[in-house]
Amino acid sequence: MINKKYVLLASFAAAIAVQPAFAQESSSTTAKGWSGRDMTYRGYNYDYMDTNYVPKSRMKQQSKFLANQYAFPSKPRNMWEVGVKFGQLNVSGDVPAEMLWRGSWGLGVHVRKSIGYVFSVRADYNYGNAKGLQWQPSQGYVYNSAWNTTYNPGSDKVFYNYRTELHQLNLDLVASTNNIRFHRAKTGISFYGFFGLSGIAYQTWVNTKDASGNSYAQKFEQIYQQYANVTATHQIEYSQRNKVRKDLRDAMDNTYETDAENTQKNRRPGIFGRKTFLLYGSMGLGTQIRLSTHWNVAIEDRLTIPLGGGSDLLDGQRWAEQTPGFPVMTQSTDALNFFSVGLNYNIGRKSRNVEPLYWMNPLDYAYTEINTPRHMMLPDPVLADADGDGIADQLDKCPGTPAGVAVDAHGCPMDTDGDGVPDYMDKQLITPTECQPVDADGVGNCPCNPKCGTLQTCANIPAASISFGNNASNINSAAQSQLAVLAAHMQANPTCKVVVIGNGNGSKVQQQRSWDRVNAIIEYMSEKNGVDRGRFIFQYGQAGDANTVMIRAAAQDEEGPMNVPPPFPNLKK
Repeated sequence: MINKKYVLLASFAAAIAVQPAFAQESSSTTAKGWSGRDMTYRGYNYDYMDTNYVPKSRMKQQSKFLANQYAFPSKPRNMWEVGVKFGQLNVSGDVPAEMLWRGSWGLGVHVRKSIGYVFSVRADYNYGNAKGLQWQPSQGYVYNSAWNTTYNPGSDKVFYNYRTELHQLNLDLVASTNNIRFHRAKTGISFYGFFGLSGIAYQTWVNTKDASGNSYAQKFEQIYQQYANVTATHQIEYSQRNKVRKDLRDAMDNTYETDAENTQKNRRPGIFGRKTFLLYGSMGLGTQIRLSTHWNVAIEDRLTIPLGGGSDLLDGQRWAEQTPGFPVMTQSTDALNFFSVGLNYNIGRKSRNVEPLYWMNPLDYAYTEINTPRHMMLPDPVLADADGDGIADQLDKCPGTPAGVAVDAHGCPMDTDGDGVPDYMDKQLITPTECQPVDADGVGNCPCNPKCGTLQTCANIPAASISFGNNASNINSAAQSQLAVLAAHMQANPTCKVVVIGNGNGSKVQQQRSWDRVNAIIEYMSEKNGVDRGRFIFQYGQAGDANTVMIRAAAQDEEGPMNVPPPFPNLKK
């Protein structure tokens, strides 16, 4: 059993260590999580859109996620944990265990890998020495070969003792859930539980003789007589027990020269030397305190329980006395308890690996995306447009435009010749500047000729540049206004052609997107504005800003196709 002093000491140390861990988390959250400067581009834990964190085996899922074809990002590549530990090793058996400073110690190393946000697997090796010393005298050791060859079970009293050396290899499944947090980005302390399978190779010795080969029978008798008033009934108070054991230590040396009783069928003379090998089950609880991305300390207690027979001899004793001289075999089996404090390190570069997933909050992606959408598929905003001219009321400088009237980018009716009379009211659509000002019907003050109402010149068709969003080819409201102006000019100049030039030739995707945009403009002009498709010259894949389409009037006698097959149909939007 672990001394209460050490439990209190460990709790006190944990409380002190937690303070800087929580302080560090608080300051980080203030600097990154709450300021918004960092969360604009990434989550608190890592950038879930950064493919540097995704192994090749999971890139297919990540690609679908980035293309909004799958709602979940891939599990990131995460670090391995390695650690060392040291602490108190006890055998829970028939002989009371000694404490750490009396020689009951253990040390260990482990490697741990996360398989998810809750579960991880761990390979753990422990080496230790455990000691025990009985404060009660015994005479029923007639069947115990370690004692009955040196002492007389009928008259000599002995105080059982042992020293056990053991190697323990464990394979554990570890579960940790407190990283899933709803009101904090990260945790500075992790509680976990584990269970697994253990293989133990051990050998036990007892101290029955001094350095000269003589038994301790006389010294044992003297100690017994010294405490005869309380040992007669085997009832010794705690303070008296310590005195008895202190006198026993002073009376004996530290040789442990005699092999303890063992079951020969479990001896493994090969790689384990003469040690006994048995399979055990393990379970335990632990606490980890995060110091940084790579370092943390751990406090853990492991209980190892036997799975089969031959496991009541870890302390070299399997006999219990009912009356002196008549021993019976005990029904209990020996168990191990290892209470340890360790230091752990996470292996891996931060630029390619996140911390082990049991430190990561799986809600980070969802909460960050809700707070600052960066990948979320949001519907187009719906803005009020009372007159239905395609310009939102907030931007419309001419509210109440009659239905079906072409407007400019400000929502005002088109005035092609700039005479102050809107096209839908203008009886002389193109009035030369020298004939202005005009009357209320838009007719100029120059002498009229048969062509004055239909004056045509392709130079009146202004050049334009239409911008598209990244990877988009839809005609937005701003582009619709520009195309309405173009339509008015083309209707006023029915013999003129227009060249639509799509930029972007840096890649197959750019070339196809250039084609998509030119085709979208010509289709819009044909379907929405009634301009014959044959009046357009189709050009794409030109040098220039890949998100821009240029429009100009065709030169005299300039010809070109009105339809062009798509260069890469499989990449069409």
